[in-house]
Amino acid sequence: MILANTGTQPRRPLSPDGAAEHAAHAVWLDLLDATEQERSLVERITDLRVPARAELSEIERSSRLAARNGVLTLSTPMISESDERRPVVTPLGFVLSRDRLLTIRYAPMRTFDSYAEQLYDAGQPPPDSLAVFVGLLEAIVDRLADVLESIGAGLERLSHQIFRAEATGVRRVRRESAILQSTLAEVGRTGEHVSSLRDSLVGISRIVGFVIEVATDWTPPELHSRFTTLRQDIASLNDYDVQITGKVQFLLDATLGFINIQQNNIIKVLTVASIVGIPPTLVASIYGMNFKAMPELNWAWGYPYGLTLIALSAILPLLWFRRQGWL
Repeated sequence: MILANTGTQPRRPLSPDGAAEHAAHAVWLDLLDATEQERSLVERITDLRVPARAELSEIERSSRLAARNGVLTLSTPMISESDERRPVVTPLGFVLSRDRLLTIRYAPMRTFDSYAEQLYDAGQPPPDSLAVFVGLLEAIVDRLADVLESIGAGLERLSHQIFRAEATGVRRVRRESAILQSTLAEVGRTGEHVSSLRDSLVGISRIVGFVIEVATDWTPPELHSRFTTLRQDIASLNDYDVQITGKVQFLLDATLGFINIQQNNIIKVLTVASIVGIPPTLVASIYGMNFKAMPELNWAWGYPYGLTLIALSAILPLLWFRRQGWL
């Protein structure tokens, strides 16, 4: 689908009928999961080459950032906002010339829709393609900042959940184990989300630096200041992302540590039970041999004596373990 943005008309799909008329007034053309026919249509009416998805997915810097004949072709991985819990990273491409901006994306992103509505609400046509490009990057960075803040709040909640008072009792310990397992999965998903955000921030940072360097001669002074501010915002978000990454790693280690403690407690209980059972078994084995020469065999109180000895041989190790702090 091709969405034409003129700023003075509602955002609408671009169809082959009247395509050239709409494109003549559209500073920004947004290609959302465009077909080969739609890509060819845009190339024909704009004289700009629209890169394919495979080209936008390249990881080399030379493939992601290119300038040819006054046209900038830019790409970066970007998080799709269609699913907040399991974000999907898709390639996002920009083709920027002095009078036109093409965006190529393969998943819905609310940032694009809200920015297009903002242009329409302003009631004035966009000044030029570079101004639209800067405004779109600012909207993307603002959205990434909101997502990072949301992740930070979620990590605070996970932190309180992990370090709350230790559970006691069998049922509560079972429930605590289930909570720790679900927390471990959530921390892992958060780490994946943060890693995807870092890729997006790094990509946007490279794009901003490249445009500042290459498009200096056709960048007005007011956009220079906006580019500078944008670069500073991205740097601060990168620092915050590093902090979030460290906290994710800390919570991951803490969760694994608590799980290991619970497993060690289970092994300790099984070890104590096996050790406590050895002396009674030894006593019962000795008095179960039934030799005729055993003096205790004819005792009137031999059976109670044997039971008492078995009980003491089990109780005394338990008392010793408790005194050592193992129970």
